[in-house]
Amino acid sequence: MATIAQLRCAQVSSSTIANANPLEGRKSGLSNGGFVDFKGKFSAVPLFAQTIYSRGDGGARKLSRLRCALAEPKTKVEKKTILHELYEQQGQSPWYDNLRRPVTDLIPLIESGVRGITSNPTIFERAIISSDAYDDQFRQLINEGKGVEDTYWELVIKDIQDACELFEPIYDATEGADGYVSVEVSPRLALETEGTVEAAKWLHKRVNRRNVYIKIPATAECIPSIKQVISLGISVNVTLIFSLPRYEAVIDAYMEGLESFKGDDLSKITSVASFFVSRVDTLVDKKLEKIGTDDALALRGKAATAQAVLAYKLYQEKFSGPRWEALEKRGARKQRVLWASTSVKNPAYPDTLYVNPLIGPDSVTTMPDQALQAFMDHGNVSRTIDANFEEAKNAYNAIEKIGIDWAEVGSLLELEGVESFKKSFDSLLVSLDGKADLLKRANS
Repeated sequence: MATIAQLRCAQVSSSTIANANPLEGRKSGLSNGGFVDFKGKFSAVPLFAQTIYSRGDGGARKLSRLRCALAEPKTKVEKKTILHELYEQQGQSPWYDNLRRPVTDLIPLIESGVRGITSNPTIFERAIISSDAYDDQFRQLINEGKGVEDTYWELVIKDIQDACELFEPIYDATEGADGYVSVEVSPRLALETEGTVEAAKWLHKRVNRRNVYIKIPATAECIPSIKQVISLGISVNVTLIFSLPRYEAVIDAYMEGLESFKGDDLSKITSVASFFVSRVDTLVDKKLEKIGTDDALALRGKAATAQAVLAYKLYQEKFSGPRWEALEKRGARKQRVLWASTSVKNPAYPDTLYVNPLIGPDSVTTMPDQALQAFMDHGNVSRTIDANFEEAKNAYNAIEKIGIDWAEVGSLLELEGVESFKKSFDSLLVSLDGKADLLKRANS
């Protein structure tokens, strides 16, 4: 199986860097480049360090050094990956659910077909705590007198800006349909309507990149926030969606935001709705096992995909008809449904369970390492999302009939998701506070 580490040394040729990577026209060429496929047909050797520069606020800015030169390939044909096929054949955009330094590690993933990237407080907690790549900037900010929380945002914003640079050519080539980098407002604001609006405005202005998505949770308190932020012309990734009623409220908030936008052209405003998948099975399976009957146990592993299929049906219904057509005439784009939480938590289930059955046009699948590796190794590219709608509907209804309240499932998972992100955010700030104290004592 191809690993993410192998992907990082794959497909970095001078031609593809120049034509496809985000550093196009910015000292981005790699000499002695070649193509490395995932089965080791070609090899990579550490021959030189190539400095890559990208545009920054103050001009040319060094991003990182790629310490990988590619051996001469046996063929000049560069094979497309299954990720390219997913997008070209089925209209589904594969995104990567991870972000850490050095961001240039994303280049081979982009060339392998990744078309966007998501982040969240848990991802940044892992990245910053487990790596020394942030230490120099952290030290500089603390020495400048920045507070710990302000320092956190400076670290995050730099990663987001650098990643936006990398995905910018995809954004341009697709006229704003893909190439997005998502950054979430503080999870401490998940129950604050106005606080979330102000945080989204600040974060959007501070990142200052065309292809950034501001992530806002789909809590009841933040549904009005989504509408208001969209009405301001800020593109949004709505996160932590766990139920069909809440998903419909998210779609309505998006449309209301578009309808409230003061300008004539809506084409620059886009959005995705992140519908979480695997966590649904984790909770529902526990409830089914507690019920314990044969009928209940037979439904294990079916809840998440069943609800997702119904969500896609809802997406198709809502983005059609007179209301949507009126917005479309003003240039509006559909709020694509994004499948989130696609890694398999139960080892008894197929490792592509939350990717293979949810393939359909005008959608996004965002995959962390585990899911990405599995899909690239043995995924199937075919339209599956609406192939068995009746089967999904029957499973959804059977789960409810057996005594499981879908509304309760959605509420519990939303609370769990909000608390999980808040815990990661708070934990990281505590760790950074400790590092700041050590640094200050060392300097005194």
